Amino acid sequence: MRNVVSACGATSSAVQRGWLHSFLIAVSAVLCLTGIPMAVGSAEPLPTPQNDPFYTPPSGWDSEAPGTILNSRPVEVASLGPQPQDADSWQLLYRTTDTAGQPMAAVTTVLRPRTGRVKGLITYQPATDASAPQCAPSFVLRQGAPDKYDASLDFIQIDQMLSSGHAISVPDWEGPKGSVFAPRQPGYAVLDGVRAAERFAPLGLSGTDTPVAAMGYSGGAIATRWAAQVHPTYAPELRLVGVALGGWTAPIGPYLVSLNAGPFSGFLPSLLPGMMRADPRLAAAFDTHLTPAGKALMAAGDSKCVTPNVAQHAFLNMDDYLTIPFSQLFEQVQASFADLDFGPVAPTAPLFLYHAVHDEIVDIAPTDRAVAQWCASGARITYTRDRLSEHVSLAVSAIPAALRWIDDRLAGRPAPVGCSTRTVLSMSLGGA
Repeated sequence: MRNVVSACGATSSAVQRGWLHSFLIAVSAVLCLTGIPMAVGSAEPLPTPQNDPFYTPPSGWDSEAPGTILNSRPVEVASLGPQPQDADSWQLLYRTTDTAGQPMAAVTTVLRPRTGRVKGLITYQPATDASAPQCAPSFVLRQGAPDKYDASLDFIQIDQMLSSGHAISVPDWEGPKGSVFAPRQPGYAVLDGVRAAERFAPLGLSGTDTPVAAMGYSGGAIATRWAAQVHPTYAPELRLVGVALGGWTAPIGPYLVSLNAGPFSGFLPSLLPGMMRADPRLAAAFDTHLTPAGKALMAAGDSKCVTPNVAQHAFLNMDDYLTIPFSQLFEQVQASFADLDFGPVAPTAPLFLYHAVHDEIVDIAPTDRAVAQWCASGARITYTRDRLSEHVSLAVSAIPAALRWIDDRLAGRPAPVGCSTRTVLSMSLGGA
């Protein structure tokens, strides 16, 4: 059984290796110092997804319609403290669709307040940013999962959503292959998770009459944005009334190249293995040019979640693990990255966007350009630029403003017409 000392020891070690990754680790350090356990032990450790029969769909599942529930079970969702979330919660195995349009099975964790009428449904996409199966939300959010500090921000947001009286769907939007950056698939997984939640009677929803909002930050914003993009054609029956996302980037290819040899280069061994599994073209290019040490690096990164990878591999230079420069390899696979990028036509649902002006991980310039393009195409966008925050702190400071905006949409209050852009000192000071 893991205890407070072992969890705090992991956090302290990560801080020593990675001053840069900041807030997530800082949150866990604070919890350790205050004596709150970062892991809740159990007599029987939870099986990881690759070893849990629940994740295996039953025979004939691939002939079912997208969003069909294939299996369900009650679970306890953890919180920042030693006790689980004060909510009724379940996991749903459901049928969805992969990038190639083929059937895929995924899991979503659904929650509802224990008392009162559920007002609406929020599909929340965590910033998983890792390719390992044990980093999927359905595993790391469970009470008894071995390490909770990677999900600290998720627990904060889930608690706030429940306090607002909403049901929540938290899908494993990367799918079983851990596909962090894949075209369309994350959106399909999100929307089919909503379909499954609406069909799950214990949540007390109103089927397709349920108002739905989507929310995600950083890596989770990628899945949220795909859901908004494919919604009109893939799941038009869903009442998607608003989408809140922040800290996102495009185009993906140049962003990954910019991470190389920098303070956040540890994202690369976390992200690339799942990307290679999702795209044979990318896999072939890396297989050709990775050195033996490079293949070992990818294998090790594929076994960890994002926080230890980022903490361990600051200033990692992928050129040292390839037979050609990293930037040159990416030039060879431009077609793969073109598929990942979003077009100039904005989603039809109203958007609440936010970004730190001085974001040290994701530059704000691409977001500014995307907002300008989408506004020109007639989108409804409320965009806030935050001067004081950086990448991870904005994920916390923006929660109240984002959830107020979502509450209004789920309550039936219309979003503002047209586009607005504001630059504020801090969203935590009420600037939304």
